[in-house]
Amino acid sequence: MNIKDTQLTKDEIKDLYNTYFYETFKRFDFIANQGEGSYIIDEDGKEYLDFMAGIAVNSTGHCNKNVVDAMIAQCQSIIHASNYCYTVPQVMLAKLICDSIGMEKIYFQNSGAEANEAMIKLARKYGKDNFGPNRYKIVTAYNSFHGRTLATLAATGQPGTPIQNNYDPFIPGITYAEFNNLESFKAACDEDTIAVMVEPVQGEGGVIPATKEFLQGLRELCDEKGMLLLFDEVQTGWGRTGHLMAYMGYDVKPDCVSMAKAMGGGMPIGAMCTSAKLALTFGPGAHGSTYAGNPVCCAASHAQIKEIIEKNLSDNSQVMGEYLREKLAKLPLVKEVRGKGLMIGVEFTKDISADVKYNSSDEGLLITAVRPSVIRLVPPLNVTKEECDKAYDILLNVVSKLV
Repeated sequence: MNIKDTQLTKDEIKDLYNTYFYETFKRFDFIANQGEGSYIIDEDGKEYLDFMAGIAVNSTGHCNKNVVDAMIAQCQSIIHASNYCYTVPQVMLAKLICDSIGMEKIYFQNSGAEANEAMIKLARKYGKDNFGPNRYKIVTAYNSFHGRTLATLAATGQPGTPIQNNYDPFIPGITYAEFNNLESFKAACDEDTIAVMVEPVQGEGGVIPATKEFLQGLRELCDEKGMLLLFDEVQTGWGRTGHLMAYMGYDVKPDCVSMAKAMGGGMPIGAMCTSAKLALTFGPGAHGSTYAGNPVCCAASHAQIKEIIEKNLSDNSQVMGEYLREKLAKLPLVKEVRGKGLMIGVEFTKDISADVKYNSSDEGLLITAVRPSVIRLVPPLNVTKEECDKAYDILLNVVSKLV
């Protein structure tokens, strides 16, 4: 459905939003009427270069033909069946994911938050099942972001922010340590700690990549202490950092990894993957979901992941990411450009990220602001050099006016 189907004006649609929706963020001043490749097209036909990619979701572009064709075909077969049934899209996707990333078992979810919630539940149950009732503590990182359910909110290391304020008391047993500081994590772990949970690149925290020494040190620490290493790859997974999963670029394999966003091609789906041994922790009745592994979502995900693999979009992410970071470093007021692949953060010397975000949208470029001084760019993985140049030119024009 688009605006022509409603016979409503843009202002009437905005009024309906104001009437019926919670307002927890400021929207761009246009209607996303159509998506094609790297662009969103509004109600007037204006094109917006989407370097948000639906917040790291549309990694093969908007309305990718193979993804759309897979969804249409599946909708003509079966849209939903309970998980008491075998379905072909679910098992084909499970095989593709596990074989591609070197994992043995998968549990589908509906979102990244649910995947992280399941990962937390798995770790706690594993600890209690194998070591006793007190072995359930988990250490996460300051400035992390793991979701907005109560458990994942507790794991999100942003105390004192609107993300966490007045949602306490949180579930017990989660403490924070300093990201990229192995000694801080060692100090935070005690005899009752069962897991360490981190993002290989902190996204909402300002696009801060982990160092190889840090992640490899966490692997060694977890092996030494009999703890699980949990990676939240909801945003970093499926080619975003230049590898299928970010951990592949660090030569570190977690015990459990979560994923979502890019895996669905725009459809709501998430998952966690583990070893076969760790998967035994969830026996009958221990976890479940009505919609998780929905056939249409799985068909879309299968097409999306095949597209990423077969077209070597991880390689393009590396090449275009390096090219774009070099250009962005030339912007005025830049303090630092950081990231991996096409997960890029630009930190300015002033708190101008919100102005850059909304002024850029007026000029036809969509980005996000993740800190007062930091913007984040996560374009489609098949982005071209010409599109990177266009994004840079818009940002140069916008930032130059804020000097």
